[in-house]
Amino acid sequence: MRMLFTFIIILFSSTSIGNAQEAKKEILIVGTMHTVPNIIKNSYKPMLRRAKKYNPTAIYVESPRGNDTLSWEYLKEGWSKNYKAFYYLSDSIQTVFTPNPEKYNSILDKSFSSMTTDDLDFMITTFAYNRDNANHEFYTYIKKHGIEGSKKPTQHEDGDLTFKLALHQNTKLLMSMDDQRTNKEYHNAWSKCSKEGQSNGNNAINNKLNKKAYNSAILPALFRGLGKHTNKLKSLEQLHKSSSFTYVAVKTEGCTEGERYWNERNMRMAKNIGEQVMTSDSDRNIVIVGASHVIGLKKELQANYPELKIVLAGD
Repeated sequence: MRMLFTFIIILFSSTSIGNAQEAKKEILIVGTMHTVPNIIKNSYKPMLRRAKKYNPTAIYVESPRGNDTLSWEYLKEGWSKNYKAFYYLSDSIQTVFTPNPEKYNSILDKSFSSMTTDDLDFMITTFAYNRDNANHEFYTYIKKHGIEGSKKPTQHEDGDLTFKLALHQNTKLLMSMDDQRTNKEYHNAWSKCSKEGQSNGNNAINNKLNKKAYNSAILPALFRGLGKHTNKLKSLEQLHKSSSFTYVAVKTEGCTEGERYWNERNMRMAKNIGEQVMTSDSDRNIVIVGASHVIGLKKELQANYPELKIVLAGD
């Protein structure tokens, strides 16, 4: 009898250990369309329902990290007017504002519904001081639209998906993971590849791919299915090909440079995600990112963080 009891205990312990070893932190990658036109302004509603169903414990967004000085060195005079304005706002606030960690943490401990206008103003200023663009935009959105979010579609992933998801999940802080330090070089390579492709047939190949992708998205878009369509593997692979210049039949200097810069950016983004997930207590992590990056991020995360389970929204 004692031997039977001992065997049962050992079997139970082994099963428990095995289950613990099998449990992995998970990352769900959701590809977005960034801004959508007015005719399909409700495209993010089904995506929001899907994200809520996943019930994430952390939300990662395509925004530069506050301490990423190399990205901000580019962005302060880069392609985005919003990032440029935010950089100089942050610079000006750093000269007049004194952080208050105790007040900051006490406000984070409150529910969103308990935060006053003064609380929101303090958090907005603190995020600007820390050059935390994602949360600066998030709390500015809350101040403007309240905890129910915008009643009208903003037609962008932030207002229609990310911020509403964070409010629903009671997620006080968004996790930034973007890296744009070589965006200037990437766009220069893009222009170079386009010029080279005028005479060697590469542009014709890309135009055909883009036209096919556009036509296949028309019906899904009209019936609020653009998000689901965008996250299908076939769509993701086409977007990756166009952005990484791997569609080309003739390898040229510009296209090769563009492919390298694209892959390197995805590699750094994946590192930003992986390192934060590994050191966090969050088991279900959602990454909301432009759909062109999904294939590259999945590849890099699986290669460098095999202990993480990587899932795509279209799986």
